[in-house]
Amino acid sequence: MTLGIGEISDRIFGTDVPFAVRAYDGSRGGNPDAVVTIDISNERALRYLVTAPGELGLARAYIMGDLLVEGIDPGDPYEFLSLFLDGFAVKRPSAAELVDITRSLGLKSFRMPALPSQEAVPQWRRTVEGLRHSRKRDAEAIHHHYDVSNEFYELVLGPTMAYTCACYPDAGATLEQAQEHKFDLVCKKLGLRPGMRLLDIGCGWGGMVKHAVTNYGVTALGVTLSAEQASWAQQSLKVHGLDDRAEVRHGDYRDITETGFDAVSSIGLTEHIGVKNYPSYFKFNYDKLKVGGRMLNHSITRPDNKAPALTRGGFINRYVFPDGEITGVGTIISAMEDEGFEVRHSEDLREHYARTTREWCKNLSANWDECVRDAGAQTSRVWGLYLAGSSIGFERNHIQLHQALGEKIAPDGKAAYPLRPDFGV
Repeated sequence: MTLGIGEISDRIFGTDVPFAVRAYDGSRGGNPDAVVTIDISNERALRYLVTAPGELGLARAYIMGDLLVEGIDPGDPYEFLSLFLDGFAVKRPSAAELVDITRSLGLKSFRMPALPSQEAVPQWRRTVEGLRHSRKRDAEAIHHHYDVSNEFYELVLGPTMAYTCACYPDAGATLEQAQEHKFDLVCKKLGLRPGMRLLDIGCGWGGMVKHAVTNYGVTALGVTLSAEQASWAQQSLKVHGLDDRAEVRHGDYRDITETGFDAVSSIGLTEHIGVKNYPSYFKFNYDKLKVGGRMLNHSITRPDNKAPALTRGGFINRYVFPDGEITGVGTIISAMEDEGFEVRHSEDLREHYARTTREWCKNLSANWDECVRDAGAQTSRVWGLYLAGSSIGFERNHIQLHQALGEKIAPDGKAAYPLRPDFGV
């Protein structure tokens, strides 16, 4: 028996699913009453799905434009992804059905097509770029994600150019207000005052540096592995007349030789350094501080400390953050304590990141044509999937975002931290 692609879909998923299926062979399947229709428009789409069943095959076909989804906004596929993440049963075909399915697909369907250019190679093949989290390989991973174009990021992130979780002071706050509020929260947690020196590691486009220098009278050094970010940030500091008190440097944070800082902020970097490098990372930051100085670590976390930090082979690992690692806040706090920090405060901003990524997704949607002209349709589709999926992940507590505040206390135990801190938020 030869089965059409739509019929094969029904054998595997049934018809009680939140989508209809239409295939290039003229067959149909799925739920005919569904609002969303998945169009498997050519043979290459089928081969992506067959050779990598699950999210990676779907992503490849969608990114290449071979799998079309009617009824969704490509810049904001939030509703579509929600349908899939809500889950539905996958049937286990009988042995006879498997034979029919395999015969109907044909051997050529099991040959992997060329992968989208946006996909990073598997981790086991990245050794040409050095061991995981070596300086060379970290630089390549950062380049893969961050050096799209500054214009693209301006369209998605908005005027603050802040590519980290915002903190909404109230339900009616805009994204821009929430990003400024986040920077202010970090400054207050660090206890910044005029004349202090701030080190901002993984500074991005310099938003934290600019805010701290402008509003708290500090001098600041930021460092980023992205040449695009450093160039944009340094020019912005010059335009605003801050380059005599602030610098954004292109390079690896491990190359910073200056010491004696009053505060260190690390906003969105820990995800990239690797759990095995936590001891050296936090020791580096501890050694950069004066006694009484504080470090604020802001990073994506897992809801527990048991799951593997490194996710292999999935969409995020291949298309968004190659070599990225996230773990529970308990692991981070333990590493901070083991390197000498007294951890004074920890806070989860999970719901804030769900809202932040939704706003970025809406910006992508509103500026879709410009984003496609700048970065191409395939990269823009990657970002739509990534931002919408991230928002759902934060909403459903699959991932979290924690700030952890540590202090370098004196050898005799004396601390500069107030008896009861008031962050004013």
